[in-house]
Amino acid sequence: MTLSRLKKMKMAEEKIVCLTAYDATMGYWLDQAGVDVILVGDTLGMVVQGHQTTLPVTLQEMVYHTQMVQRGNQHAWCVADFPFMSDITIEKACESAAMLMKEGHANMVKLEGGSPRTLSIIERLSELGVPVCGHLGLLPQSVEKNGYRRAGKDEASAKILLENAIALEKAGAEMLVLECVPDYLAGDISRATSIPVIGIGSGGESDGQVLVLTDILGTSVGGVPPFAKNYLVGAGSIQQAIQNYVDEVRSKKFPG
Repeated sequence: MTLSRLKKMKMAEEKIVCLTAYDATMGYWLDQAGVDVILVGDTLGMVVQGHQTTLPVTLQEMVYHTQMVQRGNQHAWCVADFPFMSDITIEKACESAAMLMKEGHANMVKLEGGSPRTLSIIERLSELGVPVCGHLGLLPQSVEKNGYRRAGKDEASAKILLENAIALEKAGAEMLVLECVPDYLAGDISRATSIPVIGIGSGGESDGQVLVLTDILGTSVGGVPPFAKNYLVGAGSIQQAIQNYVDEVRSKKFPG
């Protein structure tokens, strides 16, 4: 998978399938099921390490888990998260990207928010040839300040998110994740940008879908979030559950 192919999928209105993974085994099985994009998310802090938030995850841990995933993955585009405070300056962001790509073998890095600081970082990374994925809506790394709540629910905040998405693309972002925004807003942002827009908990109007792997397998501590679905029910195997998710995203059955 390449960025060019992902952009062609958007233009052709082919749904892009994304899932998280944290080790070689799941990297392999996601790849075998035809997942287009594997996200090595800092969600590993919660689903692998047992923390209450993603904040304790370190850059070296992100590199380590990305390495493992890429040993199992052969074809999917691999995106690795910048963990909390690993992009506080342009210089730090460049160092973090170098580690995630040179040591972790990620194809792309992802960072949260749409502030002027974030735009400056994306511009610099883009100049250096680093593919960057943005992240708007609910921002897990800002949970202590903003909590876990849907974003863009009113007209004013929705307008800001749309403007931020356009600004991210202009700064050089090549992909965007939208977390927990209204369906219509995800559609507006997808249509207003030329980059692939991947939704999570944001309805079916975006260019693709991403979920946390443990959510589609029903093994997340605390249960599956309301926007996800346990695909292990009736599947018979983990491999079949992953395949069922891929098929439902492609056919637009999920999220429905």
